[in-house]
Amino acid sequence: TTDHAVLVNLFHSVKFGMIEDGTAIGLGLANAVNRMKDSPTKSKVVILLTDGSNNSGDIDPQTAAEIAKTFNIRVYAIGVGTRDELVPIQTPMGKQYMSSEFDETALRNIAQMTGGEYFRATDNNSLRNIYQQIDQLEKTKIRVREYSKRTEYFMPFLTAALLCLLIEILIRFFVTRTVAE
Repeated sequence: TTDHAVLVNLFHSVKFGMIEDGTAIGLGLANAVNRMKDSPTKSKVVILLTDGSNNSGDIDPQTAAEIAKTFNIRVYAIGVGTRDELVPIQTPMGKQYMSSEFDETALRNIAQMTGGEYFRATDNNSLRNIYQQIDQLEKTKIRVREYSKRTEYFMPFLTAALLCLLIEILIRFFVTRTVAE
């Protein structure tokens, strides 16, 4: 997306512990396909940015790729991470390190099956270049509706202010009037 304000608002609403630990590549890809399948655009693309390790979720990544292929949705898979890298994870007992699995083969298969491409990102600059390459390959506008739940907090303060105003009026006309007489 080029609407950075939407992304910033979404990131502000994320709270620690909202999602269980793990990577559900198949489920994420299937959700993306479900959202895009009815789009009237000619070119439908999903960008999958992951280490390729599917250790959670009910849908296998290959099955999700087959679903994407059925709806003519191309998947551009971007592999990040390294083999046997220690990744810091915040737990209730403090920061702990777990090894990262990197499955480049699965990402290549997903991209090939859907008619997309596989890219390998090793740092921020290479990731930026990959996004520029994908941007050159795919350009289609799509309209998105954004729903956001907002909570107003002004009512207690307004009530308190009106109550103070009423007390001030009552004091002015009844208490100070009797003292003056």
